[in-house]
Amino acid sequence: MTRFALLFALLAAPVLAQDAGEDARRAAAALEQASVQLSRANGASDRVSALTDTIRAFEDGLAAMRDGLRAAAIRETELTRKLAAQDQEISQLLGVLSSMGGRATPGALVHPQGPLGTARSGMLVAAVTPGLAQKADSLRADLEEVTALREIQQNAAQTLAEGLQGVQTARTDLSKAVADRTDLPKRFTEDPVRTALLISATETLQGFASGLSQITEDDPAPMPSIEDARGTLPLPVRGVVLRRAGDPDAAGVARPGIVLATQPGALVTTPTAATIRYNGPLLDYGLVTILEPSPEVLFVFAGMDTVYGEIGEVLPAGSPVGLMAAPVDASLQGEGGGAGRSETLYIEVREGDAPNDPLQWFATDKG
Repeated sequence: MTRFALLFALLAAPVLAQDAGEDARRAAAALEQASVQLSRANGASDRVSALTDTIRAFEDGLAAMRDGLRAAAIRETELTRKLAAQDQEISQLLGVLSSMGGRATPGALVHPQGPLGTARSGMLVAAVTPGLAQKADSLRADLEEVTALREIQQNAAQTLAEGLQGVQTARTDLSKAVADRTDLPKRFTEDPVRTALLISATETLQGFASGLSQITEDDPAPMPSIEDARGTLPLPVRGVVLRRAGDPDAAGVARPGIVLATQPGALVTTPTAATIRYNGPLLDYGLVTILEPSPEVLFVFAGMDTVYGEIGEVLPAGSPVGLMAAPVDASLQGEGGGAGRSETLYIEVREGDAPNDPLQWFATDKG
């Protein structure tokens, strides 16, 4: 299948891409497993789970591909500059090797100082020749590496295009599978009028979160506590921490949540089983999903382009809750190329009426 070519393309890359190649191997195995799971899926929920795994594997494979290509481009630049700086030396070396490589004539063996001079010059040439050959081999290896790196980058354009098409197809299929899913348990049914009134009366995220308890009746069977999972939950999206809790943004506004930089179109999932308390537009946060994983605890995810699910549904851990914005043209200049992590997801955790530092809940690189 062409989609697997994306993940195996790095396996023939030079040493500099070995780490990314190993990531690609793991992603390829995950994608193959998800593909088998997808082929066996019967209901919409099974398809949602399989497609979620498929998209995750695509994201990992694309990330590995980008890392390898970035390393290849850096290495090619280094070698090109090195060869350009040695241009004069290379020309001299080629001249010497060319003259030495010619067929020796009797006159070339006669030294002005006689047989002793001829012997000495022969010894000098014999001593210098291995060094020249070693230098020539080093230059040849550099030139061959530059050629190989350029070929990798040229071939990667088509490979990335196939991978991007594959992940986009999986996202479309996921949206349909989520819409078709009807077997999720519901803890309560949304009252759209009360929700609209709360939104209209809300000026802050804190006020909205505090008012959520007022628009639904107390549930007789609350979700179990997740206190034991504090600090070990996976992040809801593949990304890196751009701003920590309390760090001011470009406008000087400090918020109690963290901001993750993500790839365009990245899949957002629930880190643990949770009830959807709200999803939709809210204030200046864009599309927002608020999850309740346990009593008095809320996870707020803001900044998505698409949100999934209905208010009141109980989602299993790892279920999709939305997608980050993706470029209209998912080309190399967009999702797959130098744009990098151009989308941001805001994550806030609230316990009772007080915000918590999300990095106390999620397993991340806090260094």
